Order: sequence, then C-alpha cells, then structure tokens
Amino acid sequence: MSVSSHDSSLETHSIRVHGRVQGVGYRAAAVRQAHMIGVRGWVRNVEDGTVEAIVQGSPDQIDLMLEWMRRGPPAARVATLDCQREPDDRRFGHFEQR
Repeated sequence: MSVSSHDSSLETHSIRVHGRVQGVGYRAAAVRQAHMIGVRGWVRNVEDGTVEAIVQGSPDQIDLMLEWMRRGPPAARVATLDCQREPDDRRFGHFEQR
C-alpha cells in the first residue's frame, strides 16, 4: 500500500495538559483553535484533572496547536504539557470535544 506525500507529512501526537485546565473552557477553546489551525483529532477531560488530546496535522500545524495548548484560554493555568508523537494509521476527519 503506497502512502501519498500528503499523508507522509501527517503526524499524530498524544498530549496531556496539567494545571488548572478543567472548568475554565479549555476544551471548547481548544476545538475553536484546532478548527482555525486545521488540525484534527479530539480533546477530553480526564478524571485526574488533566486534559487529554490527540492532535493530527502537518508538523507546522502541530507546532501551532502545541504553542496554543501551552497557554490555553485566559482562565486556564497550564503547569506542564506532555507530548508524544504516536505511530498512528488512524485518520481523523475533524477535531472534536469528547
């Protein structure tokens, strides 16, 4: 199975955001930002108080989304952001809040 040049530049990253990131509109703001940047994937709250996301896009798009996620919306206080590139064959059609 061949991979097009477009697909070869597509990266998938698993992200965990720590800090004051729940109850401050982080997920909804992340969806808006993702749509502006053009990345795909999802974002959700985790029971431990963090926010988890899968972000898929070009390296430049990923960089822009990570830059935003390190700050978040005005009420958020991001302490740390863990990011790991994932070898993932899934293709997401859009970015959504879960």
